[in-house]
Amino acid sequence: SEDSSEILHHVGELANWADATIHLLFVADTTRDSVTVVENTVVDALVQEGEGIVEDASKTLSTLGVEYETDVVQGNPAPTIVEYADRYGHDLIAMSTHGRRGVSRYLQGSVSEKVVRLSSVPVLTARMQPDEQLVFPYENVLITT
Repeated sequence: SEDSSEILHHVGELANWADATIHLLFVADTTRDSVTVVENTVVDALVQEGEGIVEDASKTLSTLGVEYETDVVQGNPAPTIVEYADRYGHDLIAMSTHGRRGVSRYLQGSVSEKVVRLSSVPVLTARMQPDEQLVFPYENVLITT
């Protein structure tokens, strides 16, 4: 999503460090009620939005010198992300969190939270303000037990 741009630089640094390829994925949420009402017009708009977001992220990764691939797919975001990671053998899923609370969280849920629950691979999540920077390499790591 657009919110994932906050961790894009950080994941780019991780990829450079590990000599890894980043796969940029946008899932057009075709499970929304509005999609079933209007059908193709809304789906096309969601896919176009995703293509624009992935293109912007690609420019950032190109600037960082990171090898990447892109994909825009349709479906229910959380299970689609997990299935995609499993299908293509990804070692890590990285995503930002929205920090929703209250009724908004109850109604919309947390895609990140669902991905963490469903995924068989590690999930890196970050909730950041747009002007924040993550520091890499890490100097002080907390592991809870």
